[in-house]
Amino acid sequence: MPGLESTSNPSKIVVHPLVLLSVVDHYNRVAELTKKRVVGVLLGQNDGEVVNVANSFAVPFEEDEKNPAVWFLDHNYVETMRDMFKKINAKEKVIGWYHNGPKLRSSDLQINELFKRYTPNPVLVVVDVQPKEIGLPTDAYFAVEEIHDDGTAATKTFEHVPTEIGAEEAEEIGVEHLLRDIKDNSTGTLATRISHQFSSLRGLSERLADIRAYLQKVLEGGLPVNSEIIQNLQDIFNLLPNLTIPEDAAAFTVQTNDQYALIYVSAMARSIIALHDLINNKIENREAERMADEKENEAKNASAAAPAPAPATDAAAGQTKAKTEETDMASK
Repeated sequence: MPGLESTSNPSKIVVHPLVLLSVVDHYNRVAELTKKRVVGVLLGQNDGEVVNVANSFAVPFEEDEKNPAVWFLDHNYVETMRDMFKKINAKEKVIGWYHNGPKLRSSDLQINELFKRYTPNPVLVVVDVQPKEIGLPTDAYFAVEEIHDDGTAATKTFEHVPTEIGAEEAEEIGVEHLLRDIKDNSTGTLATRISHQFSSLRGLSERLADIRAYLQKVLEGGLPVNSEIIQNLQDIFNLLPNLTIPEDAAAFTVQTNDQYALIYVSAMARSIIALHDLINNKIENREAERMADEKENEAKNASAAAPAPAPATDAAAGQTKAKTEETDMASK
């Protein structure tokens, strides 16, 4: 079985949200709706155990679609940008490079050799800008020597390294502001938690399907047996609870019943509160209608009880007649 010489490689890669946003922006500006891929430089720190990818910048890159071995990367631009970033923040050094993948390509080893001019052991981070599966959109790799058992010359290959998303406080605040426009505020906390749990279960199901497919290929002889992978799978299975033990099964049943009881009581309380609010609303509406009817009846009664005033035209006619009679008598 071939072995990998990777003892000096870091065990974890931490990618900051700023890098993900920069890669997505780079892709949208250069290669959106095309089959082209974008390439850039990663900046950060590498302490030997953990690689902290804190910043990045885009690089002019072209490659032949028909012949992957033909590609162009402007290393003069890389050196210029590296010197400029060094003046701004000397702690951020060139630690590797990225492309939008979503998978490795045959020319990646050649490009990785080019980046060894700037760092002894560059890390390659493949960022899937259009993820179709649930999970982290990043995959990190280091180039290692693969030693064959048949005595042939060692070959270069990539070794996968676990990645995680990490952010400082300022970055977390910025990401929260960016998510305000796409976050649905109408959903409650419970709905959000259920959605996250559902997404996690879907991701777990996909990982289990990958494990099953791998074991099936090993069983059929399509892939060689890798003792390291088998050991990791055995460690995972050892963490699973043994439900054949009566005590463990009873404990899981009690915990599940307690959770269902809490959900049932919460649903009943929510229903009673909603019914109480509905009854109060109806009582308030009925009282408002009664008061409105009383005011209307009072207005009608008041208008009916008021005395009708004498017509103004009759009084004026009487006064005119009296004046006429007085004039006639004076003339006689």
